[in-house]
Amino acid sequence: MDQMSNTSIMTEFLLLASADTRELQLLTFWLFLGIYLAALLGNGLIITAVACDHRLHTPMYFFLLNLSLLDLGSISTTVPSVMANCLWDTKAISYAGCAAQVFFFLSLIVGEYCLLTAMAYDRYVAICKPLHYGTLMSSRACVHMAAAAWGSGFLNALLHTANTFSLPLCHGNVVDQFFCEIPQILKLSCSDAYLREAGVVVVSLLGVSVCFIFIMLSYVQIFRAVIPSQQGRHKAFSTCLPHLAVVSLFVSTGMFAYLKPPSISSPSLDLILAVLYSVVPPAVNPLIYSMRNQELKDALWILDEVPQK
Repeated sequence: MDQMSNTSIMTEFLLLASADTRELQLLTFWLFLGIYLAALLGNGLIITAVACDHRLHTPMYFFLLNLSLLDLGSISTTVPSVMANCLWDTKAISYAGCAAQVFFFLSLIVGEYCLLTAMAYDRYVAICKPLHYGTLMSSRACVHMAAAAWGSGFLNALLHTANTFSLPLCHGNVVDQFFCEIPQILKLSCSDAYLREAGVVVVSLLGVSVCFIFIMLSYVQIFRAVIPSQQGRHKAFSTCLPHLAVVSLFVSTGMFAYLKPPSISSPSLDLILAVLYSVVPPAVNPLIYSMRNQELKDALWILDEVPQK
């Protein structure tokens, strides 16, 4: 009975303090502001270039545009609230706001991972089955893959959010993280109640593992196909290895954050893991996917010249 009353009167959560002193709070604010502006600029340029240049209206750039939209969305659900908390020296987030943050963050981050799987498949077909590329990666097929990625994220987030916020909370309202993260909320739930959501998390992460294996196998096939060509091998390694590095960082830190035993949990470790899987990928993806992409560079160069004309 007490557990239910505790849940019914819960109106807000208290997030992890960004720093102990005002100076460190402002330093944290400027750090996150720099990361956020870099993500906005990089992803915004990719979206603009792909949307405005008809030469980039291909499956690869269609997926890249969707990835940038998801990146912008995911980083915008967490970082602005951190900056606001640092600037106004507050830690509170409403119960509804916390639930909304969990829903949108999970929806976008899961959608991004599904889209990365589709992008790996696109590269596999382009390099290993070029004669069938037009058929397998038709406009209709690409739209269906992108819609499936967004839809998977939405359904996954709906399930986890509804499940998590239906749990009775018995251990206060202090969330040891800079945003509302499911593992941290589960720590506040009653010991016999969190197992339901924990089971759903494990099942979801099994799905993540299957996608990761698919991505790895796709790139292995790509590497095998380009090994005879020195130029192709160099291009494949220079473009695919950074992609794999970001995906591996994203998956490993995210899975560890959600599956690590409570005995090794600490605020500093939890903070580092959260930054690595929630903040770093949206900021570095534009750089990774464009630094060796001459077509994208040319499109951005043309956009830069248009106002001067």
